[in-house]
Amino acid sequence: MSDNEFQILPGQQSVAEEIAGHYKRIMELLGEDVEREGLVKTPMRVAKAMLFNTQGYNQDPGEVLRGAKFHEPYRQMVIVKDIEFYSLCEHHMLPFFGKAHVGYIPRNYITGLSKIARVVDIFSRRLQVQERLTMQIKECIQENLNPLGVIVVIEAQHMCMQMRGVQKQESVTVTSDFTGAFNSAKTREEFMNLIGRR
Repeated sequence: MSDNEFQILPGQQSVAEEIAGHYKRIMELLGEDVEREGLVKTPMRVAKAMLFNTQGYNQDPGEVLRGAKFHEPYRQMVIVKDIEFYSLCEHHMLPFFGKAHVGYIPRNYITGLSKIARVVDIFSRRLQVQERLTMQIKECIQENLNPLGVIVVIEAQHMCMQMRGVQKQESVTVTSDFTGAFNSAKTREEFMNLIGRR
C-alpha cells in the first residue's frame, strides 16, 4: 500500500502520530535500530496501515444498506458470492482473509448488490473473530432489509494458525449463520449448490 492510497481523515493525524510512537517503541523493544534508513518511516506507515485496516469502526453498514433500498416484489434468492475480505484477528492482530458468500430472500425490498460487499468490508475492517463477523453480516442485512431470510457462509485462512501456533498451512475455517427461510434444510442446500459448495 502506498502512502497515497489511504488518506488520514481530519482529526486522525494526532491519532496516527500516537500509534506511530507506540510502534516505534515496540520496534526498539524488539531490538531494532529505528533510526536506520529502512525503518525511519516504518512507524507512521504501520500506523496508517492500522487505521486503514480498522476503518470499519468509522462506518455504518446499516446506513449503506438503507441508502440503496428499493421496493421490489422479487421473492427468490439473491446471492452475492466470492466476496473477498481481509480482517485482523483480535487475539493476535494477525490477518485472516478469504471469501464471504451472502444470500437473502427479499420480502419487499432489495438493495444494491455492491452494498452487500460493502457490508462485508465494513465489518471485516475491524478487529474480529470469524464467528462474530459471520453473525454481524447476517444481522445487519436482516435488520435493515427485513427479508424472508439471510444466510452467510465465510471461508477463511488465519495467519495466526499458519505463521504461529499449530502452523497448519492448508487449514481453512468455515462458518455459517442464517435466519428465517434458511432454517429449511432444503433452502440452505439450494444456496450451497448455487455457491458451488456442498
